[in-house]
Amino acid sequence: MNAPTLLAPARRRAGLALLIALALFAIAGPWLASRAPHVQDLYGVLRAPDLAEPLGTDHLGRSMLARLAHATRLSLALAVASVLSAAIPGTLLGIAAAWRGGWTERLLSVLADGAVALPGLLLVLLLAAFAPGAMWPLYVGLSLVLWVEYFRVTRARARLILASPHVEAARLLGFGPVHLIRRHLLPELAPMLGTLMSFGAGSCVLALAAMGFIGLGAQPPAAELGLMMTELLPYAAEAPWLLAAPIAVLGTAILALALLAGSRRTEAA
Repeated sequence: MNAPTLLAPARRRAGLALLIALALFAIAGPWLASRAPHVQDLYGVLRAPDLAEPLGTDHLGRSMLARLAHATRLSLALAVASVLSAAIPGTLLGIAAAWRGGWTERLLSVLADGAVALPGLLLVLLLAAFAPGAMWPLYVGLSLVLWVEYFRVTRARARLILASPHVEAARLLGFGPVHLIRRHLLPELAPMLGTLMSFGAGSCVLALAAMGFIGLGAQPPAAELGLMMTELLPYAAEAPWLLAAPIAVLGTAILALALLAGSRRTEAA
């Protein structure tokens, strides 16, 4: 057993610990804040961190702790929803393509190629035009882009598994599709799908922050990591701790998901 394999459990524990810490912050943060994230106090703008406001206040006197907790909750929830909405249909369609073959596989492959032909950013922009400032275009756009990766990887792997001797033996013994999928396909696909979902969640968090930063995601007064960076950037020299807060949360989320994905990939190898 080589060194990367030995380090995989430690990486997974570190990634889980960071992710749990972020989730706890997103859940408990609003309860610890002194007021709601949208409440302004123009007499207390750009306050430094203190006991009343552990992360200070922004340029409108709003609680940074409350806003950052809400932004973390929004980013993690949308990332998880987008990944699940892409992984479940992508995996099922990949299994169906490998199982049925023929016209079913060709039709689904054409559908996947058509989804890839349209750039993800362009798709999000087209959807955002129907609902400016809404978050659902980002969710739908990310889901429509990500499912193709799950479909292709699942189809390729499932085809090899279905052709393996132990699956052929199970078929000869009369076991049905449900048994084969539950006992043979899913256990073999689970490590690979876990890696894809970890990477996909990290990509979603980054994409949501990037869209918010350029003004395509949440709109003021909503709290979102990318939007907070845009709003606080003009005050970076005067109050650098404000801009550092959403950057730290974003970096921690990406690091946690990367550690989880890296540990799963090492173990699978």
